[in-house]
Amino acid sequence: MGWYLWMGLVTWALAAPQGVAQPAKLTRGPYLQLPTHRSMVVRWRTDRESKGYVRWGLSPESATNRASHKGILSEHVVQIDGLQPNTRYYYAVGTETNRWLGEPGPAFSFITSPAPGTVQPVRVWAVGDAGTATTNQVNVRKGFEAWHARQPADLWLMLGDNAYSTGTDRQYQRAVFDVYTDLLRRVPVWPTLGNHDAYSADSSTQSGVYYDIFSLPSRAQCGGLISGTEAYYSFDFANVHFVCLDSHDSDRSKGGAMAEWLRADLAGNSRDWIIAFFHHPPYTKGSHDSDKLSDSSGRLVEMRENILPILEAGGVDLVLTGHSHSYERSFLLNGHYGYSTNLAPSMVLDRGSGRIDHEGAYKKDAGNAAHQGAVYICAGSSGQVSGGKLNHPANWVSLNKLGSLLLDFDGLRLDVRFLGDRGQVRDYFTLLKKP
Repeated sequence: MGWYLWMGLVTWALAAPQGVAQPAKLTRGPYLQLPTHRSMVVRWRTDRESKGYVRWGLSPESATNRASHKGILSEHVVQIDGLQPNTRYYYAVGTETNRWLGEPGPAFSFITSPAPGTVQPVRVWAVGDAGTATTNQVNVRKGFEAWHARQPADLWLMLGDNAYSTGTDRQYQRAVFDVYTDLLRRVPVWPTLGNHDAYSADSSTQSGVYYDIFSLPSRAQCGGLISGTEAYYSFDFANVHFVCLDSHDSDRSKGGAMAEWLRADLAGNSRDWIIAFFHHPPYTKGSHDSDKLSDSSGRLVEMRENILPILEAGGVDLVLTGHSHSYERSFLLNGHYGYSTNLAPSMVLDRGSGRIDHEGAYKKDAGNAAHQGAVYICAGSSGQVSGGKLNHPANWVSLNKLGSLLLDFDGLRLDVRFLGDRGQVRDYFTLLKKP
């Protein structure tokens, strides 16, 4: 609990007259959702139902603007509108009686998204299978924090299995809201559904814990194409287009609703970069095996055979997954939709390391031309490692090491690092797009 929040609660408790009901207490958040260049959604939870307000401004002293939700709730969701692009705002959440749960300041602030299509540096953090609520998870976060201090992340991705072992509300509290408290207050988070999260959630009805606690853009509120569901969606940030797919609970067939939406979404994209993320990896020999139809009821095979051709035809550059509790990073690939024994030399567009200081960066033409190659990363070791053969021939490197991903975009350059649990760089590569 932050110092400002603690002092505020103590002050209210001491000032409250005897016999007067105590104010609602903050039990979760605040956390940021659905960022755009003009708005931000702030969510939080209190121990009792109350009205919910956010006050905000361009400085802590001028945070006097107000936004609120309707009704008396314990799950508070407030959208702040009328903001300026790429601008820092300070905020506090509270009730209609001016009892603010914290004070605006660096710990309670956010930066709005750039105007769509803006070319500027963008930093993204990604964690996979992180939700163990263990020392491993905390150490991976600490490994990232040194880099975040140098240049804060603009957003972060959760690649599924966000809360073990069954994605209950209590498990999400321990593995997400208690571990990433400070980050959630300042940086918007974008999740995808993992198999463990799905024990307590259902994509067909968009119900359950996962869907209750996240606000996701089913109506293309943040760019991209309307999906009509929170199970899969897209959004834009600066010159990057992100696509989140549901590899566990939605139809993965070639002619299914998700596949048809994906084709249309990619066809309408005009951003410089396309990043896709979902849970089940197409190329892995870790704690899961993408060659086995019996593994995860065929989900890894189906995503590779049915969804990868659509992504590559749409010009995808990087695909991020979890599920296998290891780190596995591919060559620059195109057209490998079969088993590991079917990998042909023509499917590996660059057999190098992708490292500028070693064998040179991976290169593609600018734009989103079809089948120019993509890099596939399984980053399911943000909370635990589970071994495996780690010998898939599509991968340049495979590590049974804890860590997380850091993506840095700068114009037509993308630098990717795999950060260990002490902040060390365990792998890195660069993808360059030629004008």
